[in-house]
Amino acid sequence: MKLSEESLPHLRTSLSRPLYDRSRLTTGIVHFGVGGFHRAHQAMYLDRLMNEGKALDWAICGVGVLPQDAVMKTVMDSQDCLYTLMLKHPDGVREARVIGSIAEYLFAPDDPEAVIEKMADPATRIVSLTITEGGYNISDTTGEFDPASADVAADLQDGAVPSSVFGLVTEALSRRRNRGVAPFAVMSCDNVPGNGEVARKAFGEFSRLLDPELGQWVQESVSFPSSMVDRITPGTTDADRAQLLEEFGVEDAWPVVAEDFAQWALEDVFPLGRPAWEDAGVSMTADVEPFERMKLRLLNCGHQALAYLGYLAGYRYAHEAVQDPELAQFLLDYMDREATPTLLPVPGVDLGAYKLRLLQRFGNEYVRDTLARLCAESSDRIPKWLVPVVRENVAAGGETSRSAAIIAAWARYAEGVDEAGEPIRVVDNRRAEVMAAAARNREDPVAFISQQQFFADLAEDKGFVREYLSALGTLHHSGARATVAGLVDGA
Repeated sequence: MKLSEESLPHLRTSLSRPLYDRSRLTTGIVHFGVGGFHRAHQAMYLDRLMNEGKALDWAICGVGVLPQDAVMKTVMDSQDCLYTLMLKHPDGVREARVIGSIAEYLFAPDDPEAVIEKMADPATRIVSLTITEGGYNISDTTGEFDPASADVAADLQDGAVPSSVFGLVTEALSRRRNRGVAPFAVMSCDNVPGNGEVARKAFGEFSRLLDPELGQWVQESVSFPSSMVDRITPGTTDADRAQLLEEFGVEDAWPVVAEDFAQWALEDVFPLGRPAWEDAGVSMTADVEPFERMKLRLLNCGHQALAYLGYLAGYRYAHEAVQDPELAQFLLDYMDREATPTLLPVPGVDLGAYKLRLLQRFGNEYVRDTLARLCAESSDRIPKWLVPVVRENVAAGGETSRSAAIIAAWARYAEGVDEAGEPIRVVDNRRAEVMAAAARNREDPVAFISQQQFFADLAEDKGFVREYLSALGTLHHSGARATVAGLVDGA
C-alpha cells in the first residue's frame, strides 16, 4: 500500500501511525535541510509530542534549497509529507512508525517568495537548520564568515532574489523587522561546536554585509540556541525500501532508517515559545557545551577513528570495523586517553557507560552504516571535531598519537587508492585540494597537514608532526592493520 494520508487508516497494525488529526496542524517551525537525520530526529521528537495531543501548532514546513532537494519535494508531495521511520535494534528487532509532524514542503528555487513569506508569518516562531557542518561558511582557519561562495556572493548583490539559506532567512527577518513582528529563533542542529554561536556569526555577518543596521539588529535581537543532536542515521537503500514493504506492507519512496538510540540537548532560549520538547525526552539546558563536547569528541571523532583505518584495512561497514578487536581497542584508547581529558563534566551522564554504549551502537550490524559515509566530507568534519582535541592536548602536554594516526589515515585515504590497489571514491566538497595535497604524501610527507585551512599551525608542532609522520610511514609501508596494532601494543 502506498503511503499517503488516505492510506493511513488501512495500514497494518504492526506499523505505528499518527494518533492525531493532521488536518488540525499549523506550522510553527520552518526547517532547512529535510534529510534523513532531521526526519529521524527533530521531526520524530515533535511527532512524539503530537501523539500526546501536544504541539499541534508547531508543525514543520520543510524547505529545500539545493537542486537535489527537488527529489524530496516530489516524494513529500506524493506522500502528503508522510514518511516511515524504521528503527533497527542491535538484537535484529525492527520497528516502524509513520511520522506526520511535517505538514508541508517548499522548494525554494521554484518559489523563493513563498519560503520568505512562510518565515515572515508571525505563526513561524522557530527556523531550524541541518545544512551540514560546512554550510555556515565559517573559515576553519580564521573563524570568520567567508562571503566568497557563489550563492552567498550572488545574494549580496543589489536587487538579488534570495537563493541561499542566508539570503532567504535574512530577508524574512528583515520583513519581520519592518512589519514590527518579533524575530523567530534560529536553531542550528548541525554537528558544529557551538553551533548556535556559529549560526549567529554567519547570519549576523551576512546581514551586516547586506545592511549594517539590519546586521546589528540581527546580532542584538535574534536568538540562536545551541544544540547537541545524536542518532546514527545511514543513507536509505533500496534494500531498506524492500524490507519495509515486505515486513510492514507499506510502499514508501523515501523512508528513513536509524538506530534505536536518540539524544538531544538544547539550549532553552526561545523568546517566542517552543514545543514542550522536555516531555518527549529532550534535555533542555542552560549550557549545551558539555553535551556537545562529549558527543562530537567521542561519537563523531570515534566514527572518524574507525572510518579511514577501517576502510584501508578492508572493512566496508562500521559494525565490521568495530568487531575487529584491535580497532575496537584503538577506538577505546583514543576515547579514554585523548578525548576524555578534553571533556567537561556532563550532568547526569556516566562517561564510562556512554563510551561502552558507543561501541555497542557502532557494532549494530543491522544498521549497516557504511564507512564510505563516515569518510565523506572529511574537510568539514576533521577540522571541527578532531583538530580541537589535538590542539587542547598539545597545549596541555597530553597524548596525541591516536589522533595523529586518524589524520594520517585520512591523508592516506585521500590518495584515492586502497591497500589492494582499488580506487577509492573520495567524497568531499573540497575534493580537489584535499587529493592534491594527499598526492604529495610520499615526496613531501608534511604536505597534507600543512594545509592551514584545515589544520592551522599544527604542522609547526614538532611532537605532533613526529607522531603523524610515524603513522603515515607505517600506513604506506605496512598498512592500516599494522598501524593500529603498533599503537595498541605501544599503549
